[in-house]
Amino acid sequence: MTAEPDHYASQEPAAAQEPMRRGGSIVLVLLVAGAIVAVAVALTTIGRAQAQPYILGLLALLAMVGLFNLFAFAAGIIRFADRSTDDPVVRRIADLAYDGIAVTDPSGHVAYFNSAYLALTGAASPQDVRPVERVFIGNPDVSEAVFRLLKAAREGKRQQEEVRLAGTDGSHGRWLRMRVRPLGQGKREVKYAVWSIADITRDRERQEDVFKELQHAIEYLDHAPCGFFSVNAAGDVAYVNATLANWLDYDLAEIGSGGLKLTDIVSGDGAALLTSIAPAPGEVTTEVFDIDLRMRTGKTMPARLYHKLAFGADGVPGASRTLVISRARDERADPQRAAEVRFMRFFDHTPMAIATVDRAGAIVRANARFAKLAQGVSTDGAANKSIFSTVNARDRHLLVAAINQAALGQGDIAPVEVMLDGTKERWGQFFVTAVEEDEREAEAAIVYMLETTERRALENQINQSQKMDMVGQLAGGIAHDFNNVLSAIMMANDFLLNAHKPTDPSFQDIMQIKQNATRAATLVRQLLAFSRRQTLRPQVLDLGDALSDLTMLLRRLIGEKVKLDLIHGRDLWPVKVDVSQFEQVVVNLAVNARDAMPDGGKLTVRTVNVTAEESTQLAYKGMPAAEYVRIDIIDTGTGIPPEIVDKIFEPFFSTKEVGKGTGLGLSTVYGIVKQTGGFVYVDSEPGRGTSFRIFLPRHHAEPEVASEPAAANGAAREASAEAKPRTDLTGQGTILLVEDEEGLRSLNARGLRSRGYSVIEASNGVEAMEALEEKNGAVDLVVSDVVMPEMDGPTLLKTMRGKNPDLKIIFVSGYAEDAFEKSLPANQQFAFLPKPFTLSQLVAAVKETMTPQ
Repeated sequence: MTAEPDHYASQEPAAAQEPMRRGGSIVLVLLVAGAIVAVAVALTTIGRAQAQPYILGLLALLAMVGLFNLFAFAAGIIRFADRSTDDPVVRRIADLAYDGIAVTDPSGHVAYFNSAYLALTGAASPQDVRPVERVFIGNPDVSEAVFRLLKAAREGKRQQEEVRLAGTDGSHGRWLRMRVRPLGQGKREVKYAVWSIADITRDRERQEDVFKELQHAIEYLDHAPCGFFSVNAAGDVAYVNATLANWLDYDLAEIGSGGLKLTDIVSGDGAALLTSIAPAPGEVTTEVFDIDLRMRTGKTMPARLYHKLAFGADGVPGASRTLVISRARDERADPQRAAEVRFMRFFDHTPMAIATVDRAGAIVRANARFAKLAQGVSTDGAANKSIFSTVNARDRHLLVAAINQAALGQGDIAPVEVMLDGTKERWGQFFVTAVEEDEREAEAAIVYMLETTERRALENQINQSQKMDMVGQLAGGIAHDFNNVLSAIMMANDFLLNAHKPTDPSFQDIMQIKQNATRAATLVRQLLAFSRRQTLRPQVLDLGDALSDLTMLLRRLIGEKVKLDLIHGRDLWPVKVDVSQFEQVVVNLAVNARDAMPDGGKLTVRTVNVTAEESTQLAYKGMPAAEYVRIDIIDTGTGIPPEIVDKIFEPFFSTKEVGKGTGLGLSTVYGIVKQTGGFVYVDSEPGRGTSFRIFLPRHHAEPEVASEPAAANGAAREASAEAKPRTDLTGQGTILLVEDEEGLRSLNARGLRSRGYSVIEASNGVEAMEALEEKNGAVDLVVSDVVMPEMDGPTLLKTMRGKNPDLKIIFVSGYAEDAFEKSLPANQQFAFLPKPFTLSQLVAAVKETMTPQ
């Protein structure tokens, strides 16, 4: 160490064995300064000429001394002293440290060490000191750890290793903790490594002793004659002793790896008893439960549980400590105990929730089913744990009255159906029975409870469905009759328009009649849409493209205050819908959303695919598992109050002011979606907006089938007939017109005759057959109503086609085409014209059907 003092002289204090460096002296400095001043004064007393040689000699001497010190400092022979390194407190902290400390330079030589390092490395004197890697280089148990430490030292990193040195003379050996770190953060300091060695043999021995004691405790607990398990707050089994694992036929190692839940080892609803203990902040509670445990094989084992649970100051439960005593032996050893076990098993495993209560309604005893249904009600019999807390405050008085009757010993107490308390709407039916008179002090009544939430929901769903179907049938019947009236009005109106010029004073009144008749026809179509009896022309459609085409229209409808956001799902599946009807659905919902955001907001239209697996996880009732394309229409408006959510799809139901809505918008949406085979649901919260979710079934491509002749699509071409009024609609031929409404029949006949056709009129199917026989089948076209007395349209078609298979027929009806198409023979071709229709639509359909294909 003394042979190479320049390597680390300014970085660390010397080792404990290194001689102390001599510090500087102020007295010496004063003496040298006094001597120089004295020489200067003496030279001034002699003459200038005599003093000059002496002055030159003195200056030369001082120059030589200064030059020598300069070269010595540059060569490192002389250095300025660092007072901090000579601080005796700092030196003694390192020199007398309990752990061995050594500092190595970039070459690996030891630049500093303390006394503990000498002792731990076995050096006899400072001259024998060696770096760590040379001390332990021959020990195979330590060499790998030393190599990792040495690598970290060269890279300027921190590293720690614990190694065991075997004893040479039969001793147990010792444990060392070796660490290495860079001296500092500077570029030069990082090349120096600080090594520390600590003897941790005593600590290791203490750890081994504690581990052995813990092993003994675990061994005692594992082989105890009773079971033990612990469950954390999440319901995971954290520990099971070997005895309980053996009872339940589980592998102890498998349980230790995790994954076992409390519900896996407790049969039935027994887990609810253990998790239903009411929080007691800062307290420890112990409950006794007689329940069945479930074995790995599925068999059950009766057991008594002493369940201890500690709660934190905030009421959060910690891990439980549960002692398990098997009661399976009681069934064989003690008949009375066996009867008790059988009763408890019956009590806990019955599907009905049972509890006994005192006069104040406090729960004295309850089974597992009751604990599960009550959700949070304590079953420990505490006086402040009342059965009334399970019931909503609105209906609580009904259960109070029933228990008071039981406390008085009355029998035949009527069942009580009330709403249960909680965040979700739940219903329960309570059956209250009085106990024997001598037992009423502790227990006043036995209460049986059945949850009726699903039953009530199913009843409401059936009632709603029946009500909607009845309203739909009524709406469909009204629409059919009203269509006949509208057809007569619109046909007569067309005659008036043809007879009056635009300059006539009455022409505007006639146009007003036409506009109102058209508006009435729109309302009728909405009624038919709700009743699912309208005519649809479905086609395979990409919803993303369809919604993109609607974007401009939607922006104009919702206005500038409402922001429209369209989010298209990736790779949307195709659906088969009527394009115009689908657009009506989106427009109706967008208009409703706009009205719900008078001060502006955001309207989001989102599409996404829903797989069959995802549909099974949805909470929507009545929708079977299948593949769907979902359209979400979400607004940030005022929302829908809960009390009217179930009524919004009913026709004529509206929350808008009089004159601002027909009440048919959402009913039309409901009918169109249902007729398409889809489902529509609404989620709304007052003040937070509304979400309509439409599920349309995915369309799977089928082999192409030859399409029907164009004549069978008269209704689809009514728009083109209206769009081209100048087209020549005159024609020739004989038409058999069958219509039971005399006024409408005469108007239709008049219109057809005005276009050059010869018309034979018939009021029903029987007259039509007679007229056909009189003409010997010489009829070019039959225009027939569908619903008629004596013989309806489908029957007429079958009869006429039996005599003339090539006869062309147009059906007109206020009902949908699908309503009677199923009653026709297979592969029958016909055209269809829905009522109400105008004169131009009628003659256009006639000419198109009669035109040879």
